[in-house]
Amino acid sequence: MDLHLNNISHAYGDMAVLDSIDFTVGGGEIVCIVGPSGCGKSTLLRFIGGLERPDTGEVLLLGEPPKTSLNPLTYIFQDFALLPWRTVEGNISLALEDHHLSKQESQEIIHDVLARTNLSDFKKALPRQLSGGMKQRVAIARALAVRPAVMLMDEPLSALDSQTRELLLDDLINLWLRESFTAVYVTHNLHEAVRLGHKIVVLSRRPGRVHDIVTIDKPLEERSVADAELEKIQHHLWELMRDEARAADMELQYV
Repeated sequence: MDLHLNNISHAYGDMAVLDSIDFTVGGGEIVCIVGPSGCGKSTLLRFIGGLERPDTGEVLLLGEPPKTSLNPLTYIFQDFALLPWRTVEGNISLALEDHHLSKQESQEIIHDVLARTNLSDFKKALPRQLSGGMKQRVAIARALAVRPAVMLMDEPLSALDSQTRELLLDDLINLWLRESFTAVYVTHNLHEAVRLGHKIVVLSRRPGRVHDIVTIDKPLEERSVADAELEKIQHHLWELMRDEARAADMELQYV
């Protein structure tokens, strides 16, 4: 299933936030969205997820979702969004409760995503017993449980320390290699973008426009922390953004 953004524009009152956004996310691609602070990255993700509607333009899902998909779209948030009174297993099961599955079907899905995210030994733990990285693994497992056609990821690693962030990047890459998924990944971190992204959409400062789309052909499994080729791409992205990032840093933030 492909995702196509067609001429998305939006304003809050007199303030234009996004202007004429067009790009496509192909099936099995991870597309990262980067840009200066306040350029509308998270707002754009809300439009993709249907949480808000843009003033003009449309988000199109092209093709049929996989037959096993329970939700065409699902979110992974920065703040984990776990229910503190539910165990790991219980937080994952929450995503399945409105889908009229049998108990056996639900348990099979939960067992599968726990194994895929290395959480099987922690299924009875409560969120307060988990590290930040483990909490985000639960959020990822919960998203995978509904077998989405497209995962929407809003700065999912930004609340984590650098070591945990690297571990989670490795986990996401391994999950994709095991069973490719389609994702739109919003981040301010260019290192994350070049490690994960098949394509990187660079937005301009507000109103956000597509300044450039950078394609990375290097397979995910061949990318590493100290990779000269990726460092060169990261430097190029920063060159595209630097002046506008400096200007955006001096503006009031509304989105």
